[in-house]
Amino acid sequence: MQKLLSSFYRLTASGTLATLFAFGGLPAAHAAADSFTPAQRAEIVAIVRDALKTDPSILTDAVAAMQTKASEQKASSALDVIRRNKTQFGNSTSDIVLGNPHGTLSIVEFYDPRCPYCRKVLSDLDALVAAEPDLKLVEKIIPVLGPNSVLDSQAILAAGLQNAYKPFQHALMTDTSAPGLERIRHAAGQVGLDVERLVKDMKSTAVTTALAQNMALARSIDLDGTPTFIIGEQQIIPGAVSLEDLKAAVEKLKQKH
Repeated sequence: MQKLLSSFYRLTASGTLATLFAFGGLPAAHAAADSFTPAQRAEIVAIVRDALKTDPSILTDAVAAMQTKASEQKASSALDVIRRNKTQFGNSTSDIVLGNPHGTLSIVEFYDPRCPYCRKVLSDLDALVAAEPDLKLVEKIIPVLGPNSVLDSQAILAAGLQNAYKPFQHALMTDTSAPGLERIRHAAGQVGLDVERLVKDMKSTAVTTALAQNMALARSIDLDGTPTFIIGEQQIIPGAVSLEDLKAAVEKLKQKH
């Protein structure tokens, strides 16, 4: 019995217990626990069930460990995709590049212009680019929040065709008026764009292709939401992070060079 109790704790520490709970029994964890006889495995399950009655936090800890492991595996798979497709993720002809286009430090941001968290990090990214002369920031727009996201995404890329990506992006993403084409027209006029050309370019092949490529790349790494930051080929950071977190990620990236 003492040996089996020790085995139980070893299962808990190794993450095998999480597998047992997630898939409802020992067969799914056979590869991880094949050193036990069938009788021993059955007794371990009985021990686990008894332990859960007195300490339910065991299950909570096991599920948390399982979720952490799944997240790590997902991030690892996504980074493998990124490393195999370097050009598409950071050097395609449709990329919007801020900062140093020849910088050795690279961050790729996937964002939706209607996303409030993407708006929140807008000024932080400006500060980061200003503070890091060797930073190449690649921005990939993905309209995931509905028809108004599509309109705003098309408009921002169309503004880029008039060499006004950044000023128009700021004008549109900081504007709090009701979304729609009239809002886009107004923002375009504010930054001195040819409004009619912008509206026409919103439906152009160049804009449509760029958005389709960005969406395909997002799907290829199973992107969950916006913003998502790819730090070099080393790390993926989902969600709105602070400027301090971004600076820390860049410092970590510098150590790899």
